[in-house]
Amino acid sequence: MASGFFAILDDIAALMDDVAVTSKIATQKTAGILGDDLAVNAEKATGFLSSREIPVLWAITKGSFINKLIILPIVFLLNWLYAPAINYVLILGGFYLAFEGVEKVIEFLFHREKKGHEVIEEIEEDQKSSEEIEKEKVKSAITTDFILSIEIVIIALGTVLEESHPFITQILVTSLVAFIATVGVYGIVALIVRMDDAGFKLIKKSNDKGFFGRLGHVLVKALPIVIKILAVVGTIALIMVAGGIFLHRIEFFHGILPTWPDVLKELTLGVVGGLAAVAVFTLGKGIYSLATKK
Repeated sequence: MASGFFAILDDIAALMDDVAVTSKIATQKTAGILGDDLAVNAEKATGFLSSREIPVLWAITKGSFINKLIILPIVFLLNWLYAPAINYVLILGGFYLAFEGVEKVIEFLFHREKKGHEVIEEIEEDQKSSEEIEKEKVKSAITTDFILSIEIVIIALGTVLEESHPFITQILVTSLVAFIATVGVYGIVALIVRMDDAGFKLIKKSNDKGFFGRLGHVLVKALPIVIKILAVVGTIALIMVAGGIFLHRIEFFHGILPTWPDVLKELTLGVVGGLAAVAVFTLGKGIYSLATKK
């Protein structure tokens, strides 16, 4: 009986060791998408009042955890029932990310003077309560996180499937990577958005003197620059992630432009996919407006 107990412990230890090793490999493979996830979510989690930054970030983090809880069983089920369905889901998600990224670029490049009725609409938009605006931004961040989370979960699952690990290992590794992704990404985002508060505290505690006083000023001045950089990097990341999905998940693009580096191909496909998505959205919006116009 004792030998049986120790045999079970030995099996558990072997399983945990297998999970640890495979999780490390899966995390390395998802490093690129985690970097993009960080840039995108850091950009989306900024722009709030200082007192609302942590509550907003916590709301997005909870949404991210819920996303993972929804995605994990669905991905396992789809992989068991009809594995190609995962590709279709990812491609649709890619169009959403490309649309978000390209729409931001278009808005930046072709921003024009607003006409009278547009100014009135903008004023009405500005009159929305801060609570409504906050909810909209949180919803947008959670939606984007959902698409990126699907990519992370599928990459992690693909790693364990390549090694032909047992089903329990697949579940444990994929779930662990998803958990690490959420905690790691939003933990770093929290540090970024609180840079200025940390700077002010350093200035206060050092009486604005010495090394810590100077460091405090650097942190305070650096935050707006970091946010602007993240806005650019986050937009590029959206387009690149979308392009990567198109390049690796649509068979037609596998052998396209063989002399081009993958980065350039992903950027090009992301932009083209985004422009197509914007065109379809704009056309659909116009048709809907005509149909509902009295």
